[in-house]
Amino acid sequence: MIKSILTLAFGILLLLKGNAQTEETTSLFKAIFKQDSILFAIGFNTCDLKTFENTLSNDFEFIHDKDGILNKQGFIAAFRNGLCSSPETYQSRRELIPESIEIYPLYHNNVLYGAIQTGNHRFYETSKNQQETFASTAKFTHVWNLEKGEWKLKRALSFDHISSNNYPKSTLLFDDNKKIENWLKELNIPTLGIGVIKAGKVQQIKVFGELKKGIAAPYNTIFNVASLTKPITAMVTLKLVSQGKWNLDEPIFKYWIDSDLAKDSNLKKLTTRHILTHQSGFSNWRGNNKDGKLHFEFTPGTKYQYSGEGFEYLKKALEQKFKQPLNKLATDQLFTNLGMSDTKYYWDNHTDSSRFAIGYNNKGTPYSTKMNKTANGADDLLTTIEDYSNFLVSILNSNILKKKLMNEMVSFQVKTKKDKYFGLGFEIYDLGNKEYAISHGGSDLGCNTIFFLLPKKKEGLVIFTNVDDGYKVYEKLLYQYLPLYASKIIEIETK
Repeated sequence: MIKSILTLAFGILLLLKGNAQTEETTSLFKAIFKQDSILFAIGFNTCDLKTFENTLSNDFEFIHDKDGILNKQGFIAAFRNGLCSSPETYQSRRELIPESIEIYPLYHNNVLYGAIQTGNHRFYETSKNQQETFASTAKFTHVWNLEKGEWKLKRALSFDHISSNNYPKSTLLFDDNKKIENWLKELNIPTLGIGVIKAGKVQQIKVFGELKKGIAAPYNTIFNVASLTKPITAMVTLKLVSQGKWNLDEPIFKYWIDSDLAKDSNLKKLTTRHILTHQSGFSNWRGNNKDGKLHFEFTPGTKYQYSGEGFEYLKKALEQKFKQPLNKLATDQLFTNLGMSDTKYYWDNHTDSSRFAIGYNNKGTPYSTKMNKTANGADDLLTTIEDYSNFLVSILNSNILKKKLMNEMVSFQVKTKKDKYFGLGFEIYDLGNKEYAISHGGSDLGCNTIFFLLPKKKEGLVIFTNVDDGYKVYEKLLYQYLPLYASKIIEIETK
């Protein structure tokens, strides 16, 4: 019975070859990818039974090559009483292999009514002591149906399961966990998150270490990423620019005037471009100034000086013009479309503090956690390795900005040191031979984070740590995951 159903399914797929595979930039691909994220990242991985059930059609059918066929009621019951039977821990996690996804539209009388999604995924299991291990891989085929304007999963086929015992280790990215765990002990890093991007896809993510003594950090650990907030704010702004709703070179005083600057003639010269390239004329924070007030230390646009205040100024201007808080703008422009469900500028009642990586000093003493209740345009973003990696992949694949603006974003707008520049909100490394890297780092008490993207190779590396000197692991990880460019990047940084 199952074999015949699988044969039929693949027969349908062969017929669908006449309907070309949907490109990643289309609304259909994005819609199905989003539903996949809701189904698994939110529903399955966290045992959110309500969300999981809401994604399924009423006549849903699950077809498994080892466990038979289940209807919706039987499938939900098996899920509740099996994987989700222990509410204190998530026993299984599904990880999509993005590059394996293929999506084909289904039409009737030239009207789109559904889609077929095929792909591969990995599964991880969490033991009672909270240690996560790779368990298996499988292939899947999903039939999605449009029901009253909403995408519902109508059929799910799961097959070709390969257990970890039979899986070739050479294909597993983090197959030498012991080495990385030794680095954590050697460098006294409590929690380390790594995201590796290959071929324009999130190849794999992993979180090492503990949240507290005896409690392993989960894959969806929430980190404060400090100044990695700035690229998010920059991209929200640039997306508004691409939509014709904001102007890079329009004076910002039209939307916001800080009372400290009301009488300064430089006020009318300050633009968004100056802020995104750190040429605003502001110090990093006004609190660093003797009088605690904001000043122009030079004419905007005349030289480089890194400034968090600039991004806070931009935040207030955006909020004033669009009559929405920054987090709402970011949710509408980025977070929802990219499935960044664990990303927010501030703490609220939905923030899962049990997954938060508390910051430590280099002696192993924890800092008290500051739970900011309002957005800072430059600092204190809460996110996960998975969410932030997805954000960076969207940049690599030019899914957010129009090509012209994207090229401007990665251009050498202002030189900060030899072979290093700021573009629009991002640092740019000139690696030679027409190769370059996009980057940004973050550093606060109990926090060191950084990422590197290679746009021409469509590769990247994301690193989160929760300790003052977490930067000590950067070099090791660069050589491990971006070996061809590690030396040049380190050379630029240490000049």
